[in-house]
Amino acid sequence: MNVVSKFRKHFNYKKRDLMFSLGLSNGFYKNARGARILIYHGICLKDPTRFNPIFLTRDNFEEQLKFFKQHFNVLSISDYYAGNFSNDRFNVCITFDDGYANNFKYVLPLMEKYQLPAGFFITAIREAGHDILWNDFLGIVTRYGPGRLFYDGMQFTKDGFGRYASDLTGKTLVDYLKEDGFIKKEEMMKELKPLFNPGEEEEDYWLQMTPEEIRLLSQSSYATIGSHGYYHNRMDKLSIDSAIAEMRNSKKYLEGITGKEISAFAFPYGNYSRTIVEEAKKIGYKQLLTMDFFYPEDANDDTLRERFTVNPFISVNNQMHAIVTGQYE
Repeated sequence: MNVVSKFRKHFNYKKRDLMFSLGLSNGFYKNARGARILIYHGICLKDPTRFNPIFLTRDNFEEQLKFFKQHFNVLSISDYYAGNFSNDRFNVCITFDDGYANNFKYVLPLMEKYQLPAGFFITAIREAGHDILWNDFLGIVTRYGPGRLFYDGMQFTKDGFGRYASDLTGKTLVDYLKEDGFIKKEEMMKELKPLFNPGEEEEDYWLQMTPEEIRLLSQSSYATIGSHGYYHNRMDKLSIDSAIAEMRNSKKYLEGITGKEISAFAFPYGNYSRTIVEEAKKIGYKQLLTMDFFYPEDANDDTLRERFTVNPFISVNNQMHAIVTGQYE
């Protein structure tokens, strides 16, 4: 994004917030129509971008829920797929990816407080013997680790965004690992374990839900549990047999905990292939969620839905405006 575009976007955000503070945006939300599925991830008390750009503070999220309650119609995943939309309000479906313990700690009480439904897409990483996802582990190591890192025969140096990037190719260590299976990621976690030293007060940023927390979450009438893969691997980079095993085993894991059918699957990182989609249907998934459609025929697939990622860097009003328009402008 060039300087002019950045300035224009910043100006639009400021202008929109001023109009909202003067009560001049009410008509926009009153007349908004349509539907959107939203992607959230983690909720913390402060400093939401400490390790990544996908967290919100609890206060920010609660302000969004208040806005939804006042202006929008909030649906469960099942109602969204059934098309039970309001004709008088803009419709949203709230979903959370990654299975953080903070979802149970902060999100569930808020959903029950405001009586709003949400979907939670959870991995089976606890069954695999870990209490953290590989990408969160690497994010914390990257934050506190040295400026230069030697790993897997390559040298990585922190780039301008604070990410470990290959000195040879410029490709980030995260992107290298996304293209591999969990064995490679688990090897990375073992090798870099000495660099993983988060404080106790930072558990909200990485700790995964326990099976008991998943079970209790599933008992809420405001929660729908779905799968987010077994290890949080990028599905389209796996062999088809490995992808099938992840989808099948994560379903079995969550059904064993909740005692309920798991029929929704959210593709980690939003990546998939048409073959994986068809195999997911055979396994029993009826609701498949991504970020953007990859193939022309996806729009006609009754199981597939796109989702819209929230932005922690803008005001609640600008976030709501983006949800309605479907773009950050």
